[in-house]
This record gives sequence, C-alpha cells and structure tokens, in this order.
Amino acid sequence: MTYEYKNRGVCSSSTTVTLSDDGVIEEVKVQGGCNGNLKGIMSLLKGMKAEEAIQKLEGITCGRRPTSCPDQIAHALREALAQ
Repeated sequence: MTYEYKNRGVCSSSTTVTLSDDGVIEEVKVQGGCNGNLKGIMSLLKGMKAEEAIQKLEGITCGRRPTSCPDQIAHALREALAQ
C-alpha cells in the first residue's frame, strides 16, 4: 500500500510511504528537505516495521520548529497504518 502525506511545518512538501501488508516499510520518499540526511533516513527505514519507526521518529524537532522531516515521516506512517 502506498500513502502520500502532505508535510506541515517543514521544508519538505510531502512524504510518500509504501508498506507491505504486514506493516513493513518498503519505501519512503520525501519531496524537498535536506537530501543527504533524508536519503540516509530512508535507507535505514527500509525493512523496518512501521510501528518501530514511528516510535523512533515521532517528536523529533528541527531548530525552533515543533516538528521535523523525521517527525513528519512518523505522521505519514501513522496515517498509512490507519488506512
């Protein structure tokens, strides 16, 4: 299942996640943001259970912002699981 999430409060504009039927992350794509850092995060997430990734990423902030690209990935994963 592929789910697209419109990011809020960060430089990146959207996050697209693809999950297997059992909730394992197959792919994460982020439009915009810090390219190198996000490529690293996406590589680490591949093959991880979505619930585990949410626990690790949710609540991470960026500077003075109350959110971050990793936090937005967690939001995308949470909404994808709810589908």
